[in-house]
Amino acid sequence: MPARVIPLHDARLVSLTPPPLQPMSPGVPLADTLGRPLHDLRISVTDRCNFRCSYCMPKQVFDKHHQFLPHADLLSFEEITRLARVFAGLGVEKLRITGGEPLLRRHLETLIGQLAQLRTPDGRELDLTLTTNGSLLTRKAAALKAAGLKRLTVSLDGLDDAVFQRMNDVGFPVSDVLDGIRAAQAAGLGPIKVNMVVQRGVNDDQILAMARHFRHSGVVLRFIEYMDVGATNGWRMDQVLPSAEVQRRIAAEFALTPLSHSAPGETAERWAYADGGGEIGFISSVTQAFCGDCNRARLSTEGRLYTCLFATRGHDLRGLLRGIEPVEDEQIAAAVASVWSGRADRYSQLRGQGGAMPAEGERRVEMHYIGG
Repeated sequence: MPARVIPLHDARLVSLTPPPLQPMSPGVPLADTLGRPLHDLRISVTDRCNFRCSYCMPKQVFDKHHQFLPHADLLSFEEITRLARVFAGLGVEKLRITGGEPLLRRHLETLIGQLAQLRTPDGRELDLTLTTNGSLLTRKAAALKAAGLKRLTVSLDGLDDAVFQRMNDVGFPVSDVLDGIRAAQAAGLGPIKVNMVVQRGVNDDQILAMARHFRHSGVVLRFIEYMDVGATNGWRMDQVLPSAEVQRRIAAEFALTPLSHSAPGETAERWAYADGGGEIGFISSVTQAFCGDCNRARLSTEGRLYTCLFATRGHDLRGLLRGIEPVEDEQIAAAVASVWSGRADRYSQLRGQGGAMPAEGERRVEMHYIGG
């Protein structure tokens, strides 16, 4: 039976009203309606990618006729840095650069250098990291480190070349990604994390091979449950391999001991190899939702603020930056605070209760548009 492709809904076409400008209460920590603070900001710098992974940008939808954003619609590096500075003033301590594939954005090192200069209100450096498919890392790793990037995460869904090339759907060899990881390690970008999206019957035969390969390597391997992000990947629950099953398979070969969370709102459940072979993690958005302490906001390539990975619409911050009337940073901060303080997202929890379907006529934003 041919795969069913869900028609693309482009969230860029949703008519949005810029968030209202409201005064902030000085000295009051920013929190949403469920008491969750704003701590992380994920910044998408491009909606383009050189891979066509079926769970993110299936080739049947994102083909040669797909219209990506024109360059003029993208936030400039200066606009991104300005917004990041505003978010840092509101409590953000971690910035993650995403895409699409962020290393496709020309001169990305310039942006990294600008963001590396930002500080929290009490003078601390921000945790500056990046997620990449690794395809360009051999060329970019040293420059990224020199510009101020602290660490990075690489997406890699298998070690068998046939499996990996089938998943990226552009024939890209796994050896080049592994070379990129080694280049990043040599450049001092660590600790490096490797994320593997696990799909039952697609690449779950790669679980143990990945675990064996990255043991004693200094790389933290994390297994991610296949999620229903966006509306084009044809997600089915029967393709989700629960993290508990992934852990069971690994524990049958390697004894594991639990680790505590390393930071508030951390997505991964952390485990260590009992023999000192390193750390692995499990990200279980489907079977063990972690909405309760989600502290992440997402900024799209064109400057829309999303408060959930599974959102159907965002809030236009670019309009504030490029409006006819000048807007001060304090006004932008008030707008962001207004959005965050009204946030009530908990999609994954509601999914588990059967109540997370988008409203009629709306679809979830695509992952390549706001990052994972």
